[in-house]
Amino acid sequence: MDATFMDSNLFNYLVLPLIIFFARILDVTIGTIRIVMVSKGQKNLAPLLGFFEVFIWILAMSKIVQNLDNWVCYIFYAGGFAAGNFIGLMIEERLAVGIVQLQIITRKDSTKLINALKNAGYGITHHNAEGATGKWVSVIYSIVKRNDLSNVAEIIKQYNPNAFYSINDVKFVNRGITAPSHDLSGIRMGK
Repeated sequence: MDATFMDSNLFNYLVLPLIIFFARILDVTIGTIRIVMVSKGQKNLAPLLGFFEVFIWILAMSKIVQNLDNWVCYIFYAGGFAAGNFIGLMIEERLAVGIVQLQIITRKDSTKLINALKNAGYGITHHNAEGATGKWVSVIYSIVKRNDLSNVAEIIKQYNPNAFYSINDVKFVNRGITAPSHDLSGIRMGK
């Protein structure tokens, strides 16, 4: 770049802060995805993501150190951090990494819902239990990939729209019944 441009106010108070801002978005996004993947048992990519995260951070930080008197860089550095967290979590949500446990509680007969889940290839376990009001309810459990949640939710809405269900992250599973289309290979299966 032209030395006079790099010494200009335009560069120092707009271009440089924007470079820092986007570098922080990139490194924090990578870091957020790395942490989420590690927490879900997907540790294979963590070292590579960590390398790029720190490399980009060093580049951004070196620009801050070279321009300690430029407060605009500080603001853009912090803004990039905040935006990177937000974007990283949005990307992770779209990737839908990992597996979850569904617990579905229904007041009405759950036979059709159970059959629909089984026919869609989801392994389930179910039993009857006494609900909070003393009435009998059906409790259904299933382990599914996170990216299958919308499909399962549609099945629940179709066959029992008033069902109560909760979703919990699962770090690992040891065996289980899943249809080939819902194979859990690639997921850490026990220790």
